Amino acid sequence: MTLLRVAMPTVAVLVTASAAMAQDVAYELTNVSGFTVMQVFTSPANAGDWGDDILGADVLESGTTSTVYIMDNSDQCEYDILFVFDDGDEMSDQINICDLASYTIK
Repeated sequence: MTLLRVAMPTVAVLVTASAAMAQDVAYELTNVSGFTVMQVFTSPANAGDWGDDILGADVLESGTTSTVYIMDNSDQCEYDILFVFDDGDEMSDQINICDLASYTIK
């Protein structure tokens, strides 16, 4: 299971992972979709299921940015990410968290 935390608001972005060494990763998540993101799920691309909703009781309104932390001690770089919007629509993508400094939801 992936453990992630969201902190709002954000001023700094840290990327501290590498494929060679398992470390925690922080990246900036920006929502400019025009919809509120109600839930965000991630998992290593080779995992068979999603982790917990990283937003918990929070949401990510359009026009806002948060720092998201992946702290699962995984040495994986490729992650799947799933966004659930307030209108019920979903969007998924695959990201490389080792190279990622930010992600924008459009």
